[in-house]
Amino acid sequence: MNPPEGRSHWRAMAAGQAQHVTPLRMALALLAGGLHAASLAWPLSLPSPVALLLGLQPGQPVWWLQLLALALLAWLLNGGQSKGDGGHGHRGWRLAALWGWLFATAWLAGTFWWTFVAMHTYGGLPAILAALAVLALAALLALYYAGACGLFVALAPVNKAGAAIIFAALWLLAELARGRWLTGFGWGASGYAHVDGPLAGFAPLLGVYGLCALAAWLAMTLVLWLQPVRVGQVCSWRDRMAGLPALLLVLALPTVYRMDQTELTQSTGQLAVTLLQGNIPQNEKFEAGTGVPLALQWYAEQLQASRSALVIAPETAIPLLPQQLPPDYWAALQQRFATGQQAALIGMPLGDYQAGYTNSVVGLKPGQAQPWRYDKQHLVPFGEFIPPFFKWFTELMNIPLGDFNRGALKQAPFEWQGQRLASNICYEDLFSEELGLHFSDPAQAPTIFVNVSNLAWFGNSLAMDQHLQIARLRALEFERPFVLATNTGVSAIVDHRGRIVSALPRATRALLVGEVEGRSGVTPYAWWLARFGLWPFWLVALSLVLLAARTRRARLAAWEAP
Repeated sequence: MNPPEGRSHWRAMAAGQAQHVTPLRMALALLAGGLHAASLAWPLSLPSPVALLLGLQPGQPVWWLQLLALALLAWLLNGGQSKGDGGHGHRGWRLAALWGWLFATAWLAGTFWWTFVAMHTYGGLPAILAALAVLALAALLALYYAGACGLFVALAPVNKAGAAIIFAALWLLAELARGRWLTGFGWGASGYAHVDGPLAGFAPLLGVYGLCALAAWLAMTLVLWLQPVRVGQVCSWRDRMAGLPALLLVLALPTVYRMDQTELTQSTGQLAVTLLQGNIPQNEKFEAGTGVPLALQWYAEQLQASRSALVIAPETAIPLLPQQLPPDYWAALQQRFATGQQAALIGMPLGDYQAGYTNSVVGLKPGQAQPWRYDKQHLVPFGEFIPPFFKWFTELMNIPLGDFNRGALKQAPFEWQGQRLASNICYEDLFSEELGLHFSDPAQAPTIFVNVSNLAWFGNSLAMDQHLQIARLRALEFERPFVLATNTGVSAIVDHRGRIVSALPRATRALLVGEVEGRSGVTPYAWWLARFGLWPFWLVALSLVLLAARTRRARLAAWEAP
């Protein structure tokens, strides 16, 4: 694009943006967002040859589809190659923000649509209100990405390499903001699509947010690299070819790393485990006449009969406080694991009216004076605590809501047979920065992560598959195995390289008996995350954006100079 004749030219181009808002482009933004959601866990069954060729297996991430979807958004941000588009200026930051908002709204609604099941099917909220609540949450969180896309165009980088880097920085900031602000809900971040892709080798170095930034950089780089060079545009074939080695290097390095089987951690031996999947129907789980006696009977029988070194029961497997249990029930379980060579981790609520209540995991093993416990720290809004000014919303539903106490941010692991097991409950494994706190002292770092969950709230949906991919990426980041014990699925053992060793079918009452290999040592990501948290990402991304803003101001000043 030729240099404009002053600041007024930029205002004039922005003013003409409305004519470019076409139904076709709006549909394309929504379609791209829908494909982005599908890339996190493919929702459909396809004929075997097609599925094999494209790697589209139900419930599995599709890394190339994520890049394609984000590349479609990048294509829109760069003008869509329509006749008369002269680059970033002609698009206008408002139009770019619209594309980003439509894309992200479709992506996020398509990712966590299953919250509708919890609100409507089990909470009793009218279907229209539940659907509107899902859409409203998606639309609100999409504002982060609207801001990122609007800023990208407003900064108007004219250099292709610089434009891709700024887009990656802004996308990273949007992902960070969604994952951290207002308790954070980073479910479905774009990096999770790459747990099986060529970028997965970067997980032990940069974590999921690093994968988000790399994916954004790759998508924008591919679009700009394939974009035709127009007469007078500040770009040459030499500029374009200069970016090709970097593109190939980013794709090749992690692939070579994974093929080489290089490992940053060491084995601490095997631990035999049994995972209990009770499959208690959610509409009965807390009912005194149905689900509660069923859960108490089945879990007690399995805990008594287990012969593995460690048996794990899921979140609220025992749905009552210890003082509410039938006479001798809790004492019998404690006595069962007071001697011998076996231990148990059991999900159950703890507390009383005066001290408050916690969503907890209790650890029983021989030789301990008191049961070990882990109290959930990262509580679910509306499910475990009611945000200010939203009590009216929770009163519309019949979900057994409560204000639970938060556990400490860093709690001691459960030590058993040479392993240190760090527990987390429900969606706490989504927050790698919180799990990373365990690695500040390598000698006391966990050797195994254990997640206990009850995903029955969301029916037989993709929430189960998405949760499994989250655990797999955590395993890659820290090179630690992940054990998932759930009420209805997916209960699984994931090794330290993110591979699924074994898993139970969903919606079945069954046991998963297997072995998990613990690991010691610290990955680069775990090392810097434990010391600095996510601040390096914030600082680098903000510095790049501020540098781009400064460069743009200098460029405008030079163009306006006589």
